[in-house]
Amino acid sequence: MVTDQQVRRLFKLIQSEKNFGIAAMKTGMDEKTARKYRKMCKLPSELKQENNWRTRKDPFGDVWDSIKGMLSINPGLETKTIFEDLQRKEPGRFADGQLRTLQRRIKNWRATEGPAKEIFFAQIHKPGELCQSDFTHMDKLGVSIDGVPFDHMIYHFVLTYSNWEAGTICFSESFESLSHGLQNALWELGGIPHHHRTDRLGSAVNKETNPEEFTRRYQDIMDHYRLTPCKTNPYSPNENGDVEQRNYRFKKAVDQALLLRAHRNFKDRKEYEDFLSKLFGQLNAGRKDRLAEELEVLHRLPKRRIDSCKKLDLKVGPGCTIRVNHNVYSVSSRLIGEKIQVRLYMECLEIWYGQKKVDTLPRLRGEGKHKINYRHIIDSLVRKPGAFENYRYRDAMFPTSRFRIAYDGLKERYTAQSAASRYLKILYLAAKDSEVAVDIALTVLINESREISKDAVQGLMESNTPIARPDDIHIPAVDLTSYDKLFKECTSL
Repeated sequence: MVTDQQVRRLFKLIQSEKNFGIAAMKTGMDEKTARKYRKMCKLPSELKQENNWRTRKDPFGDVWDSIKGMLSINPGLETKTIFEDLQRKEPGRFADGQLRTLQRRIKNWRATEGPAKEIFFAQIHKPGELCQSDFTHMDKLGVSIDGVPFDHMIYHFVLTYSNWEAGTICFSESFESLSHGLQNALWELGGIPHHHRTDRLGSAVNKETNPEEFTRRYQDIMDHYRLTPCKTNPYSPNENGDVEQRNYRFKKAVDQALLLRAHRNFKDRKEYEDFLSKLFGQLNAGRKDRLAEELEVLHRLPKRRIDSCKKLDLKVGPGCTIRVNHNVYSVSSRLIGEKIQVRLYMECLEIWYGQKKVDTLPRLRGEGKHKINYRHIIDSLVRKPGAFENYRYRDAMFPTSRFRIAYDGLKERYTAQSAASRYLKILYLAAKDSEVAVDIALTVLINESREISKDAVQGLMESNTPIARPDDIHIPAVDLTSYDKLFKECTSL
């Protein structure tokens, strides 16, 4: 078979050789064949004709129209789904090995007759022009703190020109998380870009029916940092493509770093934060040149940060509880009927009364939950033990499992009201003295099957009785003298 290389060499030798036969001989072609290619002035590959006929019968020929109908109605149908549907309708007709044939056929149809695909338009990014924000879940990476799974998110900030990025640990897509993470990134960066883009976060973007495009709190933080806010269009995450892509690559980098670390457990949250900070530093190390271009055109930071909290003016109810973002919290009973200010931060609530902070509570995640501190209500419960049995938040009155075991044991021996009264006196000791000491005393009483009472608990607390830990196992030394004696008797036989 004559190759393209032979014919190219022939065309070249024709220019230098006086005898055409010698030129054909040097290329390894018959002179007649060489004359044919000289006459046509084409390469062998250009003379090949594509087959326009099938070499075997099309197994999907008589069902192809119905397949096209299915694809026209639902273009997203997968080939395997269609193939399995055909096998169900006509058992035994289509073999599993014909799936690949159908995949090629449908792929060709999509490319020639199917619906038009979405086009992604490459954008020109300018230094200091745009930054993007997003939240990404980290649960699938299996990170744990002191052996406990650490379910969390990362607020992710990216400059679209240099791809410089920063992140903050958070637990929801709340405004407080957005504000705290954005400000952390801007102050770490040391400057402010011109525009800030998010997807359609409920904490930043109002619903379409609202006349104002952005929420008031989000607009305030944009005004404070002289940032022009912008958002993506509905169902268009590609418009926030830089940060979306960085989400994927960042989590992949975290996973690889954890593999090198050989384990995914951290002794505390500070160690995990240092791990992430070091990783961000490594990722940003190769972007210094483009980052330098951005730093030259960034705006100057304001004199101070803005508070990353939501301020709520509330009145404490008769149960010494307040409702914040659909969750219930208890406060000191002294504040019943008083108006207080709650400052809702990303991870905590601050209780302010009379321009003074009086308490700090951990923030609950989600909705419909409660955080009741038994110390806030124990005084009233001791005076009204009858309210304990049906108290709405009674589960919060058992600080540890030993307290619950103690209450259940008292209920078996006494009436409900008497058991509640006796248990609340023990709980009062924990509130006013030491919860840990009461827990230790209850552990001793339960393990030794002794009667549980306030006096018994108080007596053990005053005696400072040590409690054996689960791993405290003492095995007495083995006396080998009897074995030696037995061995001597056996050898003397």
